[in-house]
Amino acid sequence: MRKLLLGTTALAAAATLSANAALADVSISGMLEWSYDSRSSNVSANNGTSFGQDSDLQVKFSNKTDSGLTVDMLVDIDTDQADNAAPLNDETSLSISGGFGKIVLGKDDDAADAYIMDESDLIAEDQAPGVSSMTISTSTELTMESSDSNKISYHLPAMGGLTFGISQADGGKATTSSDTISYGANYALDAGGAAITLGYTAATTENTTQDIDSEQMGIKVVSGDVSFILSQSGYEASDEDRDNMGASISYALPNGMKLGAYTFKSEDDLDPGEEYSRSGVEVQYTIASGLTAYINVDDYDYKEGTSDGTTASHINDSGTASKLTIKATF
Repeated sequence: MRKLLLGTTALAAAATLSANAALADVSISGMLEWSYDSRSSNVSANNGTSFGQDSDLQVKFSNKTDSGLTVDMLVDIDTDQADNAAPLNDETSLSISGGFGKIVLGKDDDAADAYIMDESDLIAEDQAPGVSSMTISTSTELTMESSDSNKISYHLPAMGGLTFGISQADGGKATTSSDTISYGANYALDAGGAAITLGYTAATTENTTQDIDSEQMGIKVVSGDVSFILSQSGYEASDEDRDNMGASISYALPNGMKLGAYTFKSEDDLDPGEEYSRSGVEVQYTIASGLTAYINVDDYDYKEGTSDGTTASHINDSGTASKLTIKATF
């Protein structure tokens, strides 16, 4: 009788655990990419070849409440740390969504990140060769200072073709305010069979001397297998006033191959003569489902100008960077 009672209790506990577990849907995804990089530069220290690796793991829990709310928990882990180092927990956030829109709490991207459209969006393995003395932008992507710090975000439900989101990130300082507020919006429409999306994003980080401000805008046009993006951005901070322009185009071939090309240029008005420009091409080829190969070739040119007033010799660099990448997604 005692054995029967214990067995019945164990079965009841297992049933309870199974019922609770069934309340949440769990999904696990990951990716790993390996690359071979080669760089030819007029600065001998930047010449050479190297192997690279990047990997990431995401775990997502999703639950639907009786009132119709969707509650999600996302854990993003950077699994490609240095030897003998523990994996880095990049992001951990809670989102609550319903008819009112979506609220995101915790360590996650700035709200504006969801609405950015820049030239690198059409280039899967975008690379930005540079030198250590650079104090200039390498793309028109919005410059934000909060990274994945703790924040609260709110995204409005779509209203026609309009979407909008705003967030405030905790600067992590009790005595000095250094919070970051970011926001962004997209507007999508059809014109003559082409899908057009307009985007605007901005971010401000409070600072004791001068606030750090950045803004970005872009337009994306998709017509059949051809996509095109034109974008521009600006960044202002102490001794920084950057203007950036970029453009890219991609063409999807029926055999699983995609061709892309882009160009970018940045200038800093407060550091006369400092300029950075690059242009490149990319070939993507789908080897099999979840397995893709990329070939990238970039030409770049950097002029330091007067950005470094503490040294007599300025480092100017130009050359070509090539990369072969094999990426697997799970």
